[in-house]
Amino acid sequence: MNRKIAVIGAGNVGASAAQYAAEANFADVVLIDIVEGLPQGKALDLTQAGPVRGYNGMVTGSNNYKDIKGADVVIMTAGIPRKPGMSREDLLSINAGIVATAGKNIKKYAPKAFVIVVSNPLDIMTYHMWKSTGFPENRVVGQAGVLDSTRFRAFVAMELGVAMRDVNAMVLGGHGDTMVPLPRYTTVNGVPIKELIPAKRIKEISDRTCGGGGEIVKLLKTGSAYYAPAASSVEMARAIMCDEKRLLPCSCHLSGQYGIKNIYIGVPAILGGGGVEKILELQLNKSELKALQASAKKYQGVLKEIGY
Repeated sequence: MNRKIAVIGAGNVGASAAQYAAEANFADVVLIDIVEGLPQGKALDLTQAGPVRGYNGMVTGSNNYKDIKGADVVIMTAGIPRKPGMSREDLLSINAGIVATAGKNIKKYAPKAFVIVVSNPLDIMTYHMWKSTGFPENRVVGQAGVLDSTRFRAFVAMELGVAMRDVNAMVLGGHGDTMVPLPRYTTVNGVPIKELIPAKRIKEISDRTCGGGGEIVKLLKTGSAYYAPAASSVEMARAIMCDEKRLLPCSCHLSGQYGIKNIYIGVPAILGGGGVEKILELQLNKSELKALQASAKKYQGVLKEIGY
């Protein structure tokens, strides 16, 4: 294979992303981590699973950023995970340093790559990555709403006992407690969920979605979610590398859309060969727009803590 995905961070999220990317069978994968032997061992293990799982791409591991050279897409997962009682914002100072280092090396060794950020706090780290690389805004995007919408879809499918693939959902805003689920834009094979689920129950499912990551942190006790975040990031990578023109809610840089400027926040976007090719402005009602703008305002305040 000629196409290449670089995954930075060989922890649970990074290793899972490498696995899903390999199984998707559309690119070779290089796994990068500072811990000696960790990315090499996991990469070798994944490569040896290829004959059984049916993929042909090679998975390699390295402790050197120079090995991301030629990557079409870089998935940034490195950073410390949340622990019980921690918010995504509590991770700010530590992960900001990690992202800055990665950004400089991406700029140096993979200057034409698209970057998908998974590190938390997601929207802040995506902005920080954009600044650290100096890349055009369409080439740096945060996972955010893809994961949040996936959780919403799963909860709706669980509630109704329907196929998960038949549920489509839209969750905007910051990747945290201020996210904005949009039940009006959530359907089961085209049928609005408001015709299938009582309003009170929809509110409960929306609230569970907002706390979806925290729920998993409490259950695991020693870490945070990784299967769904990894799967979501690979879906985004595929949309870009295969020019799929997917309409996905992602953390994108806004320059006036929805009345919001100079911040990364979750909005509907077309992901294709040009990265973020278009940001769609939905006709939000007053309460939805207010919630989205409030979410953005919160993250604008957090950005000041790292010098922006």
